Amino acid sequence: MISLSTRTAPREPWVGVWLLVIALLVLAMVLVGGATRLTESGLSITEWKPISGALPPMNAADWERAFAQYRETTQYQMLNRGMTLAEFQNIFWWEWSHRLLGRVIGLVFALPLVVFWIQRRLRGRLAPVLVLFALGGLQGFVGWLMVQSGLSGRTEVNPAWLAAHLAVAFTIMAFALWLALDAFGWPRTQSKLGAPRWAPAALMALIFVQVMLGALLAGARGGGAYPDWPTIGHEWIPSGAFSLEPFARNFIDNHATQQLMHRTTGYLVALCVVAIAVLALRRGSGAARVAGIAVGVLALSQAGLGIATILLFDPLALALAHQAGAALLWGGATVLLRSASGNIQPHMQVSRNEAKNAVA
Repeated sequence: MISLSTRTAPREPWVGVWLLVIALLVLAMVLVGGATRLTESGLSITEWKPISGALPPMNAADWERAFAQYRETTQYQMLNRGMTLAEFQNIFWWEWSHRLLGRVIGLVFALPLVVFWIQRRLRGRLAPVLVLFALGGLQGFVGWLMVQSGLSGRTEVNPAWLAAHLAVAFTIMAFALWLALDAFGWPRTQSKLGAPRWAPAALMALIFVQVMLGALLAGARGGGAYPDWPTIGHEWIPSGAFSLEPFARNFIDNHATQQLMHRTTGYLVALCVVAIAVLALRRGSGAARVAGIAVGVLALSQAGLGIATILLFDPLALALAHQAGAALLWGGATVLLRSASGNIQPHMQVSRNEAKNAVA
């Protein structure tokens, strides 16, 4: 049976650096993807060519062909009819850059993977690394299904597919960061959070739900639907919430429901994080204490960005900052979970080279 456990794996700092770079590249990918969505560029490339698609149009004929394909989409016909080639190129480059970064991440993952495997530096953690690689392939496929959902009959991608695409990205980012910390043997000393042991995992689950609610809201273009706070449309509970049938449609198409759920869950995240941060400050020690306080700061900053996005609606700058804040909070919660996940195994304190020296 293949095991995803890394308990028997020695420290491998260079593997940790590699995995940390992967996590940071995925963070960059999330931000470029956010900019692609906010500039309504995601449907500008209507083909999925994993290899040859790495090259952009190279001449006037190539550009005209790409533009002609875009003119067949519902988005062009309903929203962008009359768009010039220069305007098309502006949105094309966002989507092309997003896909190119995905290819770069694939290479940055695959090439060192082969090298580390040959050098036997992946002992004890090869299985989880291969799972991470498979998640990367899944992400590309989900991304294409998301694009397909908006090519015909819609002027944007389906919010559910957008949420699925972001869900896989956040999963990859957290998993890569976790494995990087594992390879570093971090935390190197005993640490204590001071909160219940289940609290970090519960917090991560709550943050994940909040991110998905935000993705559904953004995908439905509902971020600016109610530019008032703390009320929603000058009501505490908007009258249009949960009014659609079947019930599940409210989470995909109903801006009132989406705003209510996203804001309410945001308040819950902020309250939970503040409670954890206070307990960490009063009772915690070591890395878990620092992580608990840091996550508290990140959560309050993210809440402030969310409120600013509502009141000072800036589709690109503030929305991107809010998305970056969500990713940083997610990463911080991952570090918190790692630092508070129990005693450090003695073998995690020994690197591969240190083990060789000990034998010698």
